[in-house]
Amino acid sequence: MKAKQTFRGVVLKSRFPVQSELSRTRMQHAAAPATGPAKVRVGREVSGRGGKAVAVISGLPLSTEALEELATRLKKLCGAGGAVRNGTIEIQGDHRDRLVVELTKLGYEAKRSGG
Repeated sequence: MKAKQTFRGVVLKSRFPVQSELSRTRMQHAAAPATGPAKVRVGREVSGRGGKAVAVISGLPLSTEALEELATRLKKLCGAGGAVRNGTIEIQGDHRDRLVVELTKLGYEAKRSGG
């Protein structure tokens, strides 16, 4: 298929239509967070890490600074390294059981996810 020609200074028509004000408000209401307890999940991932297991904690309703503090506390508990990425906490190694117990002590409804 031949590529379409474009010229400098010409604004090309967008492929996506502009959203109307009504559809924007519908999307905002649909994306509103549900009230109630947060669903904190503690899973295990190995993809993209050279076969090494990482415990991933997702669903925490915390700011980035609070996630960093909690990650530091959990890393010290497990004696392992880790990071905060995209709103999730990653702890090196398979420490899911230990992490679920600690998160329930802190008042979160944490569950193990995955196998």
